[in-house]
Amino acid sequence: MAADETSQPSEPASAGELSRDRRFREQVLSELPVLLRVARRLTGDAVDAEDLVQDTLVRALRAFDRFDGRYPRAWLLTILRNTHRNHVRKLRPDLMDDEVAGRLPGRGASGQIDGVADTALHDDLDPVVRAALGSLSEKHRAVIALVDLDGLTYQEAAGLLGVPVGTVMSRLHRARARVRGHLEAAGITGVQH
Repeated sequence: MAADETSQPSEPASAGELSRDRRFREQVLSELPVLLRVARRLTGDAVDAEDLVQDTLVRALRAFDRFDGRYPRAWLLTILRNTHRNHVRKLRPDLMDDEVAGRLPGRGASGQIDGVADTALHDDLDPVVRAALGSLSEKHRAVIALVDLDGLTYQEAAGLLGVPVGTVMSRLHRARARVRGHLEAAGITGVQH
């Protein structure tokens, strides 16, 4: 019996493609938990966050050959931020200015607008901590959410927020001091200075 000509085996992947795929998995996929947390804060919705991360990973895979391999988290967060900005522009084409679009909060599936900072208040936090965070301005809640809750570095948070690292550091210092004061006023002791 002759082999069917239409069922020929596919071409094997080249060693370069296998190496590229392995490097992508090692450098990029390990950052998924951070990407999902940050995307959730940007969009305010778990489903929208998953879509945003998926779009980010597709863009990262396409650009992976140009990635130098250093600081994958910062590289991915930049792609995530730009992808989010593009999504916001599609939703609100009248806001074409990058600065305005970058500061817009995401819109969740419910249609309600949630920002990075406001989403931190909806997490499973102690009510006293939630109240302390709620007493902060949005820009101060944002740095607390990104650095203290999501574990980003100052540089990563600065890149995501589009502000200098020094601004993140000073906002974080002031935010932590205000939260500490709020917790001490609520009778929670043992807060380190």
